[in-house]
Amino acid sequence: SKGMCCDCCLLGRAAQEKGLPCDHSLSLGYQCGLVSRACCDDGAPDVKTNTLAKCAQECVGNGTCACFKGYKLKPDGKNCEDINECLLGASNCRGGERCINTLGSFRCQREVSCGTGYELTDNNNCKDIDECESGTHNCAPDFMCQNTQGSFRCRPKNQCGDGYIQDALGSCIDINECLAQTGPCHPGQSCMNTVGSFTCQRNSVNCGRGYHLNDNGNRCVDIDECKGPDGECAGHGCINLVGSFRCECKIGFIFNSISRVCEDINECRHYPGRLCAHKCENAVGSYKCSCTQGFKLASDGRNCDDLNECESSPCSQECANVYGSYQCYCRRGYQLSDRDGINCEDIDECALPTGGHICSYRCHNTPGSFHCNCPATGYTLAPNGRSCQDVDECVTGTHTCSETESCFNVQGGFRCLSFECPPNYRRAGENRCERLLCNQTSECLASPLRITYYHLTFPTNIPVPTNVFRMGPSNTVPGDHVQIAIVGGNKGDFFGMQRVPSGGEMAVTRPITEPQDFELSLEMRLLRYGTTSTYLAKVLVFVVQEQPILPYNAIPE
Repeated sequence: SKGMCCDCCLLGRAAQEKGLPCDHSLSLGYQCGLVSRACCDDGAPDVKTNTLAKCAQECVGNGTCACFKGYKLKPDGKNCEDINECLLGASNCRGGERCINTLGSFRCQREVSCGTGYELTDNNNCKDIDECESGTHNCAPDFMCQNTQGSFRCRPKNQCGDGYIQDALGSCIDINECLAQTGPCHPGQSCMNTVGSFTCQRNSVNCGRGYHLNDNGNRCVDIDECKGPDGECAGHGCINLVGSFRCECKIGFIFNSISRVCEDINECRHYPGRLCAHKCENAVGSYKCSCTQGFKLASDGRNCDDLNECESSPCSQECANVYGSYQCYCRRGYQLSDRDGINCEDIDECALPTGGHICSYRCHNTPGSFHCNCPATGYTLAPNGRSCQDVDECVTGTHTCSETESCFNVQGGFRCLSFECPPNYRRAGENRCERLLCNQTSECLASPLRITYYHLTFPTNIPVPTNVFRMGPSNTVPGDHVQIAIVGGNKGDFFGMQRVPSGGEMAVTRPITEPQDFELSLEMRLLRYGTTSTYLAKVLVFVVQEQPILPYNAIPE
């Protein structure tokens, strides 16, 4: 601090006044010693002047500032900034330690943790954690904790006596001293284990397996296990050995030297995949092969041949043999049943979602096929066997019109047409009446010059609007003025007129959903050269039912 700097400077000044050497041997700190010597050598002025106050850390005389260890003077000559020893490589950290800069100094920190059972101390060393003292052990109540380096041990509180050994749970287990490599008993004695101890007994004659005492009871002799009607080998060959015997087993058996009997060999397990092509079934002393479904055992008794299931006619219609199986399929017009994959079911073509009706009018399903029907009158089945096409009764001569009537074909039927010219008109052509000379009466002059008869037909539900008739002068003259209007027969207002450059057009302006006939009267007034002439068009409109389509299995009326 600035106060400490001043005290150190005063100490150097006092040494100068008393004639003492500036490099005195007082026990001063490094920083304080620098300030004291500087003030002593240079005869520093009064440290209470403003020059000292301008330095951030130390003043060394003549207005010069200095910094403490770990700092360096900034370019302004007054303030100090920290020296990054880690960046300059001026640290003395050891291998495995990392340098961390601090204000005025640095510290070294281990890069690798101490590991389980240790903790890092302030001096950067690893210290063992005493789990027993800190209470972080997991020893049971009957055990006491014993600390070790980096870990701890649980020791049983109760100690076992002689003849016992303590297990991991602290229980005392009896030691079988008789099992020790060096027996505790003298030669000629037998060891008998007891709880916590053992006893030694004098040996008696005891013959091992395959031997028995002789008649005198003082020596062990071999037992001939092969004597007797069946012997030990139960139907297999028997060979006696000293203290033992051996069986000569039949084919398909193997001798078990431990149980000393002939055991069946499971050939299927010993030689998997080598005896049978498909399945192997073990039998006593042998084995047999079998095949999976779709195959039959070959003549060699091992391999499997494909079984032609179609020879037994498993399918209701057609059968195709495939390797290991078979596949049923159906003739045209039938499909294989999803239930059993064997029987064939008729395909109801009439009910299929074909994206449109398979028949234009009515579909009739038959086993394996179908056929289409048309309405009883007015239609006949087209060559494609599905569509219904209109019968032109006027061409075929099947109409009922009289000689004075003309036949007009419509969709699904016909109409008998005839017309007579009104009074003061004469017939001109097949469909036109022209007015005779007038007696200059206003009523005659106002009547149409010409009456023309037209007939047309279209189906119900045509789009709206649809132009169906056009009317206008046969030729045009500059200055003509034409007016056309529907003057009769427009029941229901289904039709309307609109002006076009050459006259007028009649259009369907409302949907016509029911079959019906119209007798429309269209009047055209032509003003030419100052004279107005009237023309009348009689338009017979036959709206017929659009080509009918019946839902499947519907019964036509």
